[in-house]
Amino acid sequence: MNAQELPRAYLCRRFTPTVEAAMQDRYDLRKNEDDSILPPDRIIANARGAQVLFVSATETISAPVLQALSPTLKSVATLSVGYDHIDVAVARAMGIKILHTPDVLSDACAEIAMMLMLNACRRGYEADRMVRSNQWPGWSPTQLLGRGLTGRRLVIFGMGRIGREIAARARPFGLEIHYHNRSRLAPEQERGAIYHATLDEAVKVADILMIAAPGSPGIKGAINASRIALLPANAVVVNISRGDLIVDDALIAALVSNQIFAAGLDVFANEPLIDPRYRTLDNVFLTPHIGSATHETRDAMGWLLINGLDDLMHGRRPPNLLA
Repeated sequence: MNAQELPRAYLCRRFTPTVEAAMQDRYDLRKNEDDSILPPDRIIANARGAQVLFVSATETISAPVLQALSPTLKSVATLSVGYDHIDVAVARAMGIKILHTPDVLSDACAEIAMMLMLNACRRGYEADRMVRSNQWPGWSPTQLLGRGLTGRRLVIFGMGRIGREIAARARPFGLEIHYHNRSRLAPEQERGAIYHATLDEAVKVADILMIAAPGSPGIKGAINASRIALLPANAVVVNISRGDLIVDDALIAALVSNQIFAAGLDVFANEPLIDPRYRTLDNVFLTPHIGSATHETRDAMGWLLINGLDDLMHGRRPPNLLA
């Protein structure tokens, strides 16, 4: 099949070379070459005539975008587990298929969660800066004392696939696992974890609060001043979910006042324009939304989308189909 016969696709962000090569074999592929974050009007202009739109969590695929690209657009494939950046209801009404990438990034995200937790508890940012800035005076009995993990209570807010992988990695550190979910897990999935029916009850015992819940409008701002006030003294907050689950003013105030010990954050509201106050705080460890950023995981995510689209083309229902 020559390029003129291939279905047209538009790639809003650059994917891994292996995945893009597979796309080139299957589609008349147009790319956002500079990998910038495209506003909706640019997506409409660049993707007009495409049957397939490849996106990520950084693009807003709203009703006007879907309507402007209709009736040519048949599928939107997002390199993400979350899909709150896509108007799924409108897509469903228009018959546009939505594919996402569940399951394949659970291990990578759980690894980042552990990294954030360890660096927040053991003052990783301050330690790294001390050595790099040549300010290390030498070993001292009371230098950079942190919070040990053994015997502490880790509360996982969102015990889905990623949450359960975090729990599996946390148990060998001697952490007692608690969780809050919309519903209680089966005993074989709990593996001894302690369930809390409400988030308020869960945070009261959270020596470490791990936010791993999938993003949705219903839990936006869930970690607010009143819930932070319920945390035990010297608690640590870690977020690998969505930045807007945390009220920044409340968390920053708690960090500044030492109401909580530290935070580890991989996601932020208004990325990449994060609240600048975070950059001034010693007791927060920051990473730039790299939860799934391994070669293996990003390749697997891309192939999940490609294989799902292949299924649709051949009349099969892909396992990662949303709408």
